[in-house]
Amino acid sequence: MATRIRLKRMGAKKNPFYRVVVADARSPRDGRFIEEIGYYDPSTDPATVKIDEEKALKWLSSGAKPSDTTKSLFQKQGIMAKFAESRK
Repeated sequence: MATRIRLKRMGAKKNPFYRVVVADARSPRDGRFIEEIGYYDPSTDPATVKIDEEKALKWLSSGAKPSDTTKSLFQKQGIMAKFAESRK
């Protein structure tokens, strides 16, 4: 099963926030997911990002691919750097 780490849109119209979830790559954007590992709220200034680092590293090491936006959030949080160090 190909798993992706991606954003699930929540919130009201024109006021979104996102949950960072691990889902099957074939499931719809706001559909079923395996596990929720954090959230991202771009409407605050600065944007609020809260990600469970241990869960993210566990899923990355088990082969889950992050989406482009999720990958940039992980880089800002330093999760991708820790993942690269653990791969060496």
